[in-house]
Amino acid sequence: MEVVVTGRHTDVKERFRRHVEDKLEKVNQLAPRAQRIDVEVSHESNRRQASSCERVEITVRDKGPVVRAEACADDPYAALDLATNKLLERLRRARDRRKVHHGRHRPTSVRQATAGLSDEVLTGAFDPARPLAEQVAAETDPATAAPTPAVMAGSTPPTASPVDPSAEDASPVVIREKTHDATPMTLDQALYEMELVGHDFYLFVDATTGTPSVVYRRRGWDYGVIHLQLQDAAPAEADGHRPAGDALTAVLGAVAR
Repeated sequence: MEVVVTGRHTDVKERFRRHVEDKLEKVNQLAPRAQRIDVEVSHESNRRQASSCERVEITVRDKGPVVRAEACADDPYAALDLATNKLLERLRRARDRRKVHHGRHRPTSVRQATAGLSDEVLTGAFDPARPLAEQVAAETDPATAAPTPAVMAGSTPPTASPVDPSAEDASPVVIREKTHDATPMTLDQALYEMELVGHDFYLFVDATTGTPSVVYRRRGWDYGVIHLQLQDAAPAEADGHRPAGDALTAVLGAVAR
């Protein structure tokens, strides 16, 4: 298994590289098919962030889903310890999911575990007359959301602000764009892969409906999912509105904030 350590805005010493390799030896036990581990070390020069100026991100790549963990601390060794602990825990979850006890017992799926929840929680019953970003903000705002015990320690519900399409060209915000190959998957698989990378939302193509969808974390262990119903792009552009793809980009940006 190849371990690649890179530095971003910082120099990585050889001693730290050796420490990384020793620290990640346990990955072989939990992910024997892992082909490569990427470790990125970055430094934040802002003095106001001195307590979290060192950031370590670890990504495990194999034939299955990508598993990622990151952490920040005032020391790169401490950040590495925190990120490694998160990574090993996610690898254990992935291993347990693959296990089939005695050939018949499988772990409870997310769909089974959330069978008692309302359709509004699971499918995101949004009002088409309101902006999607505004409704995502209402779903995730602690002041308006229904009280739910915070199960995940240190988790922060995503917040959002309404998006003004007319101000898109004048916005000074730099939007980072990525392109990913999409393989249709179930809702359970999308939630599973979202947890593996530690994100608050995950974009996927629903294998059942064939529509672009995004699943996101609400409060505690509650989740929501948004399905897009694609329509003709020409009338939407004539009315001055964004096509469906741009609307989804706006929603993802709002959830990420």
